[in-house]
Amino acid sequence: MEKLTFNSSIKATAAKVWQVLWNDATYRKWTSAFHEGSHAVSDWKEGSRIQFLGPDGSGMYSTIERSIPNGYIAFRHLGEVKNFVEQPNDEKSSAWSGAMETYSLKEENGSTELTVSVDMIDDPKMMDYFKAAFPKALDLLKELAENPVMLTVEATVAAPVDKVWKFWTLPEHITQWNNASDDWHTPHAENDLRVGGRFMARMEAKDGSFGFEFWGIYDEVKNNERIASTLGDGRKLKVEFAGNGSTTKVTESFEAEQTNSLELQQGGWQAILNNFKKYTEAN
Repeated sequence: MEKLTFNSSIKATAAKVWQVLWNDATYRKWTSAFHEGSHAVSDWKEGSRIQFLGPDGSGMYSTIERSIPNGYIAFRHLGEVKNFVEQPNDEKSSAWSGAMETYSLKEENGSTELTVSVDMIDDPKMMDYFKAAFPKALDLLKELAENPVMLTVEATVAAPVDKVWKFWTLPEHITQWNNASDDWHTPHAENDLRVGGRFMARMEAKDGSFGFEFWGIYDEVKNNERIASTLGDGRKLKVEFAGNGSTTKVTESFEAEQTNSLELQQGGWQAILNNFKKYTEAN
């Protein structure tokens, strides 16, 4: 086999690049350079199986040989997948079974050098394809990593928009729904609902083990339609309300932070929004 190597210098931390590489939403974006609808199915743990698939369920299955978060990951490709089912190796797949694909990240002064190495069989057509597609994929990756990663959660609430707006913005309601799980609560909230006004929700574990203030400054306020703000750590948040008679669709778009995984962040924000929906519909 021949080894192809690709490099990309990215003005982002290794943690940010790692997030963009393997989060489902961003993975689908940068791997679209190979095939629209490309995705991976795995728990992303060292030693686990992983399937690299197209939208029709075709692709290959592999193992994660080594994984050092924010630093290095190695995949050993094993065989072919058809219609979402792993296939026994035939003569064609046996020729590349065992091929390695590795990603190495080295951070210096807030920038990251990404090196990708791929084992390839001696197939000129396939070699030309990857030589053309991989740089395009890494350009997409670089663009995603060097810009804010925006995540979106949404819910349709069975209530008219004026009620939804009221329950979203009044502190006496915020304290009732602003938690992702039953072991957390918001004992206090403040909201100066105007451009330049400040909002704050004190979020705490009920056992008192941890707590923090979630706050920001409003950049835009359009009653019953839209709220845009800058959070205390500088990230951007936008909430849109689309009323349709007795129902209202609430869409939150927020800039991800780099401490927690994108999946964890999206899941937490969705859980709070789901709690808002439940509270508003019940009161």
